[in-house]
Amino acid sequence: MITATPEEELAAIDHELSQVASEIETLKIRQQYLLQRKSGIKDKIQALKSAQLASRDWNGTDFPWSDKLESTLKNVFKIKEFRPYQLPTMNAILSKEDTILLMPTGGGKSLCYQLPSLVANGFFLVVCPLVALMEDQIRALRKRDIPSYMLSQSTPKDETKLAMMSMVDKKSPMKLLYVTPERMAKSKTFMNKLQQAHEMGRLACIAIDEVHCCSQWGHDFRPDYKYLGVLKNMFRGVPLLGLTATATTKILLDVQKILQIQGCLILKSSFNRPNLYYEVRPKPLVQKDYLSEVEDLLKHKYSGKTGIIYTTTIKDTEETCNQLRERGIKCVFYHANMDPDLRSRAHHGWLDGKYQVVIATIAFGLGIDKPDVRFVIHQSLSKSMENFYQESGRAGRDGLPADCIVFYRLPDVFKVSITVFSQHTGLENLYGMVDYCIDVGSCRRTLIASHFNELWESGECKGMCDHCKSPTQVNQINVRQHCLTLYEIIDHASNKNIKLTSQKMMDAWFHKGAKELRVPNSKPTSLSQPKAESIIAFFLIQSYLREDFHYTAYSTLSYIKKGARSIEALSDDSGIMMDVRGVKLSSNNSYEPEKTSPTKEVNGKNIPKNTPVPKSSHVSSGSKGISDKDKNKESKKSSSSASTKEVISISDSSGDEDIQPKHKKAKKCIDSDSDY
Repeated sequence: MITATPEEELAAIDHELSQVASEIETLKIRQQYLLQRKSGIKDKIQALKSAQLASRDWNGTDFPWSDKLESTLKNVFKIKEFRPYQLPTMNAILSKEDTILLMPTGGGKSLCYQLPSLVANGFFLVVCPLVALMEDQIRALRKRDIPSYMLSQSTPKDETKLAMMSMVDKKSPMKLLYVTPERMAKSKTFMNKLQQAHEMGRLACIAIDEVHCCSQWGHDFRPDYKYLGVLKNMFRGVPLLGLTATATTKILLDVQKILQIQGCLILKSSFNRPNLYYEVRPKPLVQKDYLSEVEDLLKHKYSGKTGIIYTTTIKDTEETCNQLRERGIKCVFYHANMDPDLRSRAHHGWLDGKYQVVIATIAFGLGIDKPDVRFVIHQSLSKSMENFYQESGRAGRDGLPADCIVFYRLPDVFKVSITVFSQHTGLENLYGMVDYCIDVGSCRRTLIASHFNELWESGECKGMCDHCKSPTQVNQINVRQHCLTLYEIIDHASNKNIKLTSQKMMDAWFHKGAKELRVPNSKPTSLSQPKAESIIAFFLIQSYLREDFHYTAYSTLSYIKKGARSIEALSDDSGIMMDVRGVKLSSNNSYEPEKTSPTKEVNGKNIPKNTPVPKSSHVSSGSKGISDKDKNKESKKSSSSASTKEVISISDSSGDEDIQPKHKKAKKCIDSDSDY
């Protein structure tokens, strides 16, 4: 018998360990697969439970409390009839069913807990994310003589004491108590009082406003909201009501798990606000020109009307306010770092009409109950589509026409990205908003609907967005050469060990700024700056470029690098196609603005008479890197465009352009009215 040497035994053990490691890895993969399947099946079970609950007739008027609800609606709130989904929500929570209500801003969510609190025994606890929201609702409730209190850092001590006593006083008339999630997470005294109130049977319902803040997948995640997951076990028998204007299906499932109300009743209203007009305007390159444009709007189109201007930073808020005041505009600023008394005075001054416009950060506006806001202007893009929908939704709560305007420029993207990149889905959410701003071919409403998993036809817009009001021809161009030029600039800077900000890259492209960043033997681009910015934004959201973030002692910086799809772009046979508006190919292959021409009807749509009709309307989108959502949006664009698309290609400088009837990549749109 041959005895193995120690070296051979060691090799055998290493071999066996390698096999075991491989088997463990295989089992881990299998485990992950099974866990995902298990989670998916559990989600389906909960969805079925929700569907079963939703199949009941919650809109009935034969509940024990129905007559009292109706009379209180008319006599106390002076409202003639319920809006859609209000009565079903009230009937559900008075039946002690956990409920989540999705309703667009201005749809009347607050009434869904205010009115039933007057019918139920005890009081409703309302968890709110912002002091301004609580102040606004308390103010309106007290005007109607409805006993209500709020607990926040700005609440006077004597009122705090009175509210705490009312929680456990059986004779107290208090019907609504508003608190911040931070108060619930950090105040043991408050939670002790709340437990006493529950034992006494005085806690009738817990309403959680802006419930999407519970989820890390949400656009406005707040850590203290996750603490609310203890409520269901702590206060058994007390129904939870979650309310939000912005939540995707994924966020809804996450919220149910966090709050431990899986399979609850979900009531969902359409996100469409037909009275709101959506528009994206190019932001002037110079701040002075932007202010002049806003001044003109406020003094003419919106003369005598009230509105909001949202800014990105506290500094922008104060500076813009001061600059508009110098131009004779009655305005006030609002942000979270203000003294609470000054902030409250600014808020109430705007509500009472003392100021035409409030210039504010996102700390202002959630749930603000001012029905006659005729315009909401975003000085810069919002950090997500959800934020934009909520912020713009402050307009037109009375159902009358109102405008929602975004001023967009590429540099603003990087101002926001450095504040959101560390969040769970911060950059993804921001780029969704960039996509909305640079798209020039789709109805704005269909873009919003797609984000919230709704399907609207562009015809439902009825001209209430800039694209549907003035539809233009949309063409596609190949911008691969621009991408390769930018890669050369990035490589050149890397070889010199220089990190490129977006502005430095732009300067090198135009042969401005530092000469060392210019690629040797290259020519400056012939594009205008707005068009160059549009192309960079397009590359960014399509992953041909990416942001790389670095901390310094004083700030966070964003640098530009090649994106995940750079290999794709560098392939010899690849094309990077994007849409541009108002451009067509003339007989000498140069580009010129679209001119009005006679039209003909094709498939029920009017298109320019000279436009050739393709045998197939299919435009290859390339399966790689394009989501089903993007393909769906492409389909919507093709159905709503004013004409069929021409596929063309351009070079980076002034060389010859080639007609290119086929391509491999088809992307979204950016605005254009002349040469690329």
